[in-house]
Amino acid sequence: MTPLAERMRPRTLSEVAGQPEIVDVLRELLDRRALPSLILWGPPGCGKTTIARLLAGDRYAFVPMSAVLAGVKDVRQAVEEAKERRKLENLGTLLFLDEIHRFNKAQQDALLAHVESGDIVLIGATTENPSFEVN
Repeated sequence: MTPLAERMRPRTLSEVAGQPEIVDVLRELLDRRALPSLILWGPPGCGKTTIARLLAGDRYAFVPMSAVLAGVKDVRQAVEEAKERRKLENLGTLLFLDEIHRFNKAQQDALLAHVESGDIVLIGATTENPSFEVN
């Protein structure tokens, strides 16, 4: 039997409860194919991962990664796969980096060029205030 949390998880942005102004802006950005990289900040279980998955939808390949377990090598591999995917399938990549505050400055800097070049859309998730914990 599927766990209750999985059965209740929103399947569309319209089903997301709360923050309607933000959800509307995200939906508009998706419709314009202009989804930027961003940081989702909130307590555990508030839906950060679910929102990232919904934003990826069928327009982006969703590549989840945990900053607790991943390193620069993993990021580089994900970026290379993203470039190949765009070339072969014409599909962008949404790299979801959970616990992004756990990456040190050098690890975060390894992402910067790829975000700026559009190789990936980065959505970082954190339970810590990004003004203080994310470089």
